[in-house]
Amino acid sequence: MKKVFMVHGFGREPNGGWRPWLMGKLARIDVWAFSLAMPTPREPKKDEWVAEISRSIGLPNEDTFLIGHSLGVPAILNYVESLPVNSKIGGLVLVSGIINVIPEKDKYIPINHFFDKKFDYEKIKKICKNFIIIHGDNDANVPFVQAKELANNLSCDLIPVKNGGHLNGNSGWYELPEAFDSLLKMMEI
Repeated sequence: MKKVFMVHGFGREPNGGWRPWLMGKLARIDVWAFSLAMPTPREPKKDEWVAEISRSIGLPNEDTFLIGHSLGVPAILNYVESLPVNSKIGGLVLVSGIINVIPEKDKYIPINHFFDKKFDYEKIKKICKNFIIIHGDNDANVPFVQAKELANNLSCDLIPVKNGGHLNGNSGWYELPEAFDSLLKMMEI
């Protein structure tokens, strides 16, 4: 059975924004979906978030798909890096993902430890073959250049969303068809 695990961002909750809509859409096509409640979302700790993803997924396989938003993206990348190199994951959908420290944004200091080292993109690509990046072209929280860098490092498509902002509930996003369509493509449904 195909399973989708969703990881929310900094200071957020599992059932915010478009995640309930996406879970409903996936349920209608018999895909099991679950939105994780990450520990201490306002004071996130990378090791705790990676451990929660690992605990929730158990042993991943090619029917395992992850979708992350904002801080959920580096949490997922750190999780995939933590796996043995012979592990397999079906695909990652990475939405409004922050992958580097943003020096001019003091509010991000509590999350800078998520980027304490460069991601091992070659290892990540050995474990997972399918990636899609979705990012608002006017995201005020995470510069669009980070989406371009992530897509380049993962050798994958970048879907820009015109006037998408941070693609969260605060930006008015309670549905995200780009995420659903990307998952369908990866799952070959």
